[in-house]
Amino acid sequence: MYPHHSQKVALVQTQMSFIFLTGDYAYKVKKPVNLGYLDYTTLEKRHFFCQQEIELNRRLCPEVYLEVVPIVESEGRFQLGGNGEVVEYAVKMKQLPAEQMMDRLLPSDKVTEEMVTSIAYKLADFHQKARTSPEISNYGSLHAIKVNTEENFSQTEKYVGTSISHHVYSFTKDYTNKFMEEHKELFQKRVAEGRIRDCHGDLHAAHVCFTNGICIYDCIEFNDRFRYGDVASEVAFLAMDLDRFNRADLSRVFVDAYVQASGDNELLKLLAFYKCYRAYVRGKVESFKLDDPFIADKDTALEAARSYFRLAYRYARGKKLLFIVAGLVGTGKTTVAQALGRSLGLTVISSDIVRKELAGIPPTERRFEPISSGIYSEEFTRRTYQEMFTRAKSLLLQGGSVIMDASFKQRQHRLEAKKLAEAMDADFAVLECVLDEPTVKNRLEQRVKEGSVSDGRWEVYLAQKDEFEKIDEIPSQQHIVLDTAQQMSNIVTIVARRLWGE
Repeated sequence: MYPHHSQKVALVQTQMSFIFLTGDYAYKVKKPVNLGYLDYTTLEKRHFFCQQEIELNRRLCPEVYLEVVPIVESEGRFQLGGNGEVVEYAVKMKQLPAEQMMDRLLPSDKVTEEMVTSIAYKLADFHQKARTSPEISNYGSLHAIKVNTEENFSQTEKYVGTSISHHVYSFTKDYTNKFMEEHKELFQKRVAEGRIRDCHGDLHAAHVCFTNGICIYDCIEFNDRFRYGDVASEVAFLAMDLDRFNRADLSRVFVDAYVQASGDNELLKLLAFYKCYRAYVRGKVESFKLDDPFIADKDTALEAARSYFRLAYRYARGKKLLFIVAGLVGTGKTTVAQALGRSLGLTVISSDIVRKELAGIPPTERRFEPISSGIYSEEFTRRTYQEMFTRAKSLLLQGGSVIMDASFKQRQHRLEAKKLAEAMDADFAVLECVLDEPTVKNRLEQRVKEGSVSDGRWEVYLAQKDEFEKIDEIPSQQHIVLDTAQQMSNIVTIVARRLWGE
């Protein structure tokens, strides 16, 4: 029985709680479980942690967390508050709008750079004011960090072969231990500078709601050592989750805004390490769901766990990327390049743009010249590719990753790109875009009518079709054929799994 009118009640489960959604309010009841890292097995403990949840979450979302209410039994009926035997406790919250949750907005492309910048500023202010002490600072010591990482690997060993492969498990473990050993002084410096704070502890996209400002909710209340930590780890958590949603562009904006607001430039040295750690923790939590009898959808949990572990592996490898998109005009190369650039944080180098910059003409100026003449002559094309490789090398030397958008119809250019990737120690892939001819023809006709940076048209397609040298010089694991008729989100997933999958 609820003390207010509610037409419909929905139940949501997490590994730790039952959440009853009533419309205006949400009631969160902790499960009587002991998961090792938390213990809710007695009524007294659940009452205490309900109170902790209210107090700690009011730091970042004060208007949502209302009170702890008893659940009482009276004459065989259960109700919130009132007279009777207290059998449980619930955290009472204002119900947040599900459609405004960041994890709901990201897939529909409704999160902007301005929104993540606002989160960064709010977080930097929170961290600056957050509690610290000698006790809290101890959690930034190398010993404390090792306790957490070793626990991760010991608790996930049972999932090797299920949600994580042996190779990913051992590679990530070796990377983690090696990084800590090689950066002892950096971890000590973070402690000395007061960068270890009483943080949120669980800052991923599902815990950010854009309503009446920004509500960052559901922090960790059940274990102080998961909440106490380097602010760099907290920033890396949300940055990692933005990467998981294939929004590396937003991830980069968020991190840059936080660094600007906080002045913590040294955070960048730890970003990949903590991203790896946070992705691994999320993979572990999702794996735990495979053993939870209250959670029926094991397939979703398994795929989520695998995706997080793949992401952790990607950070552990830490390699730059050099991709080239190849294919005939009109097959969607530019769309693929831009989508992957945004999703994976790659700088796009476009032959269409480079060619016109070299010619000294605006990108949108059309040049319908005879095939293989003017700015499309063999000599001008050679200059265009040369400039693209020069720019790509410069970006790779700076630690960036690149995707080159051109037809790459000649083997020599594809092999030159592969050679550059090897010299720069970058992962390399040729993404060959293919599409049925009727769709290509329709696209090119529309492009001529609407205007485009590309000067491609049907007669160019036919000429390229005769000239295109089959891609048989690239090893199969580095050659990914993409039918661009499918959704771009599928293409991004295909590329990511081929490169970092198990």
